[in-house]
Amino acid sequence: MNSDQWQGKWKELKGIIKEKWGELTENDLTELEGHRDRLAGLVQQRYGLAKEEVERQIREFERHVDPKSA
Repeated sequence: MNSDQWQGKWKELKGIIKEKWGELTENDLTELEGHRDRLAGLVQQRYGLAKEEVERQIREFERHVDPKSA
C-alpha cells in the first residue's frame, strides 16, 4: 500500500493495528493519523525491534489487510 492508501483506509486499519501491536494506545494511533513511516518508528520504539524486522512485520500486515499489495 502506498501512503495515500494508508491514509484513506486509516479508520479501518486502526482496529487491526491495535490487534497486531497491542502496546499501541488509542492516542498513539490518533497521532499517527495514517502515516506508515510513523507507525514503523513507533513500533520499533515500543517493541525494541530492529528497523528491518519492523518493516518485515508491516509488509506482512499489509499483505494481510490488502492481499493485492503483495
